[in-house]
Amino acid sequence: MKWVFGAVASCVSLRRALLAALLCAAGGAGAASAETATQYGQSETHWVDPWQANAQAAPMADAVQRSAAPVLAEDGLLPLTQAIAMYREIANWGGWERVPAGERLELGVRDGRVAMLRKRLLAEGDMAVSDGDSYLYDETVYEGVKRYQARNGLEPDGIVGRRTVAAMNVPVHTRIRQLELNLRRLGEIIPKLERRYVFVNIAGQEVEAVNNGVVEFRERVIVGTQGRQTPEIDSQVTSITFNPYWYVPKSIAMADMLPKIRANPDFLTRQGIRVMQGWDTNIRELDPHQVDWSNPRINEAYYLRQDPGPYNSLGTVKINFPNNQAIFLHDTPTKTLFGRQGRNFSSGCVRVRNVRGLVTWLMQGDDAEWDAGRVDRMVESRQYRNTYLTQPVPIYLVYLTAWVADDGVVNFRDDVYSRDGSVSTSALEN
Repeated sequence: MKWVFGAVASCVSLRRALLAALLCAAGGAGAASAETATQYGQSETHWVDPWQANAQAAPMADAVQRSAAPVLAEDGLLPLTQAIAMYREIANWGGWERVPAGERLELGVRDGRVAMLRKRLLAEGDMAVSDGDSYLYDETVYEGVKRYQARNGLEPDGIVGRRTVAAMNVPVHTRIRQLELNLRRLGEIIPKLERRYVFVNIAGQEVEAVNNGVVEFRERVIVGTQGRQTPEIDSQVTSITFNPYWYVPKSIAMADMLPKIRANPDFLTRQGIRVMQGWDTNIRELDPHQVDWSNPRINEAYYLRQDPGPYNSLGTVKINFPNNQAIFLHDTPTKTLFGRQGRNFSSGCVRVRNVRGLVTWLMQGDDAEWDAGRVDRMVESRQYRNTYLTQPVPIYLVYLTAWVADDGVVNFRDDVYSRDGSVSTSALEN
């Protein structure tokens, strides 16, 4: 496999990339400064209030075509080792210059900072040396920026705003640390891979369904917030729940819902949530207007259960795998958040865009009669049903912030949980 820094092998050779790094060697030793993340509204929190959130799907398309090769691959360690060696070489030559903050740079703009931007793109091979006006943001720079953005998990729009500048100003030594940490992560998980598996990249905020070394399903996911992080898990998918009930976690019930219930108990009816007590044959439903919601031990006496339906916070399907943290993959009635580049809004579980596609992949691999139409019919019945797989499918939830793709492109993602030492870029608004 030919290995290069940038997004296309034909863009620039390794030798040219290294020479470019030498030409722009300066600075790069300071820590990357991260700006404060935007404060999000109710529609973007870790649980769903569909009466306040826009539950309609926003039109979107992933701008960059992706290979069918999986991120987790048996031959993924050597390219990452080579990447570490090459970034160390750049570090020995002084790293790269910082791109100064300022107005957004975009196609057609003439600005002194464009010359610095050109050097920065040359440093990792995202563009080749070109003739012309060094201060003009021309088509060559535009394509180079898009390649850089795509492999750094940014919106590949070719506009250099705060997020793109923040990513470019992460020092080379920090990038080396990311590569080294992720080499260890891959080294631990790759020997466990089986022929057919599901991989959730927590930091990359994507899910892949892999069969015989080929990605047959890939989608965006929403992972946990900084305060309610999605854990790393190695397990097996054992069942699919259609039209699930949602047993509201105590933490969400107390912190997020109780103030609304105290203000108006009809909030529960509007959400399709019932107040329950007891289990199995002793279970009973209570009238929310007859409950003393001021009782400080309210969470010990009762629990909340949301009925299946269009506003259920788990959506229409739930993918189950044994683990100690009660984590699962699921649908959501609110689709708009999938359009964001940074997608860490949940309470720890993983929301999947087009989750029915993943359910179809899981079920059809177990029984050929489970096609997309059958999955749709199960959902449209609005009836609760838990269906077990005869052959459980391995699932790996891994926090991966750097890897080398099959075309040799080095990819980085934001360290959303500060597990790499807080490499923060994509929490910023462009």
